[in-house]
Amino acid sequence: MDEDGHVRPLSIQWYDGKTYPIDEVKSVRRASSRKVGGDGICYTVRIGSNVTYLYYEDPRWFVEEIVPDTPPA
Repeated sequence: MDEDGHVRPLSIQWYDGKTYPIDEVKSVRRASSRKVGGDGICYTVRIGSNVTYLYYEDPRWFVEEIVPDTPPA
């Protein structure tokens, strides 16, 4: 949280324990996750050369996991 009371995420810790530092917060807006539902504050963040969406739905944070398409069996 900055001195004006705004929340700025600094990193994302993935479920395997690996931490990814956030290089830039590109935008902040109220939004719903189209993939997993939920409604809260959406942070568009850059981690390295990748851009993703981080959501804050008080009191939880979540990110939409990118799951590669798998060919049919």
